[in-house]
Amino acid sequence: MYTLVGSPKTRAFRVLWMLEELGVEYKVEGVGPRSPEVLALNPSGKLPVLKDDDEIVIDSTAIIQYLADKHNQFTFAAGTIERAKQDSFTCFALDDLDGILWIAAKHSFIFPEEMRASGVKPAAKIDFAKSLETLEKRLGDNEYIMGDTFTVPDIIITHCYGWATNAKFDWPDGKVKDYVERVRLRPAFVRAHEIRTAS
Repeated sequence: MYTLVGSPKTRAFRVLWMLEELGVEYKVEGVGPRSPEVLALNPSGKLPVLKDDDEIVIDSTAIIQYLADKHNQFTFAAGTIERAKQDSFTCFALDDLDGILWIAAKHSFIFPEEMRASGVKPAAKIDFAKSLETLEKRLGDNEYIMGDTFTVPDIIITHCYGWATNAKFDWPDGKVKDYVERVRLRPAFVRAHEIRTAS
């Protein structure tokens, strides 16, 4: 059985969603960042952490890709051109969506008030809008990022949609919004969201 360490209200939600997609047995230890339980597993104190028997995997993206590879689902095989394209979307999601949102969050409520720069969030919103334009072009008319196959970057991008909405970043109507709303209808997402809401 897997153990997911981390509150589902953090990036641990991505792992929770993947575990639900896979239909495997798991339990959740809903602790917060930098808690003693987390620091014992990850020196940075960041979430999430996955326990797989005696092994530990950290970082939400590394964890969900590990699970996809291990179970041979929701990913293309390493060394294929499809995997290279999938990884390209994963990097895009982390650099051009997640990274921008994280910087804005730091300067909105994470850093002490005296360390927050007032112009960061407006600038981040401009960058984020450009990223969504790029994503729309790359997505095209695909059902999922990689065509008709649901993969790891779909989880990251769709999670960023929820984060962006909560942070009052614009996510305009159109193909990209239709895409994420379609992905959020997946039964595993709905189950994971219910778990997060109840936590």
